[in-house]
Amino acid sequence: MTTAPEPLLAVRDVTMAFPARRRGAAPVRAVDGVSFDVAAGETLGLVGESGCGKSTTGRMIVRLLEPTTGSIAYDGHDISRMSQRELKPLRRELQMVFQDPHSSLNPRQTVARIISDPLLIQGSSAADARKRAVELMDLVGLIPEHIDRYPHEFSGGQAQRIGIARSLATNPRLVVADEPVSALDVSVQAQIVNLMERLQRELGLAYLFIAHDLSVVKRVCHRVAVMYLGRIVEIGDKERVYAAPAHPYTRALLSAVPLPDPAAERTRERITLLGDPPSPAAPPPGCTFHPRCPKAQEVCRTEAPLLKITSPGTTRQVACHFPEAA
Repeated sequence: MTTAPEPLLAVRDVTMAFPARRRGAAPVRAVDGVSFDVAAGETLGLVGESGCGKSTTGRMIVRLLEPTTGSIAYDGHDISRMSQRELKPLRRELQMVFQDPHSSLNPRQTVARIISDPLLIQGSSAADARKRAVELMDLVGLIPEHIDRYPHEFSGGQAQRIGIARSLATNPRLVVADEPVSALDVSVQAQIVNLMERLQRELGLAYLFIAHDLSVVKRVCHRVAVMYLGRIVEIGDKERVYAAPAHPYTRALLSAVPLPDPAAERTRERITLLGDPPSPAAPPPGCTFHPRCPKAQEVCRTEAPLLKITSPGTTRQVACHFPEAA
């Protein structure tokens, strides 16, 4: 019997609590006990409404934010409590692509400097860093001769290619992509998605792909994790989650994804959630989704459901007292 390989990334019970703005108020839990794995060469999609904690989770993984509790293990190393000095050798393997390509690029620096910076920080010479930057410009589909231009001279899609090139400078194994196509036109989104898929095949990258567009996630991801109010409510293989969502929140999200067949679009069931998401500063007791859930019962109002496997023989986990049958 062979044992499953260790995941490249293992996130366990991670929380992120921000201080409350009002004196004496409880801290705001933007992320509340999140756990998941990402295997080498895999893409895990992290989806949910705005404000559910997706981006905060991504920033904790690359240590742009310090987790309050829990552990983040990368390639067997717990990086959640490492000092910046201890973390530096591993930073080359953990990189991030940001949502807004132009705001994430320094307007005062040339593209050559922007792409070279990670290598210079890691100790490469200026000549070697520039040579690598030229190679990356070509790899991501940009004209290498434009390397001495500034970010404002590029379109949004081109600027995102620059951000992707910067993330690849140190030959990472894991890239956290924080809504990398949401700020782009639809036609450009497809180009960037195609680029990321090609880079994954050629370089063996693993992605944590954060998004709110479930059609994009379906295209690029192997597995999907659905977040609601700081918690993961469903996680599993893409095919199973999309074909038969088990959590009421997942079902509602998928019911809003447009279908390519007009006839099917007209006859499909639409699930409308009640009200707005509660504030993370004052989450409801029990299951945090119960105020908006059409299936909520008394136990949902008093007892928080655990994220667990509900169907034997599968790896899908659901946090619901009354999950839908597969």
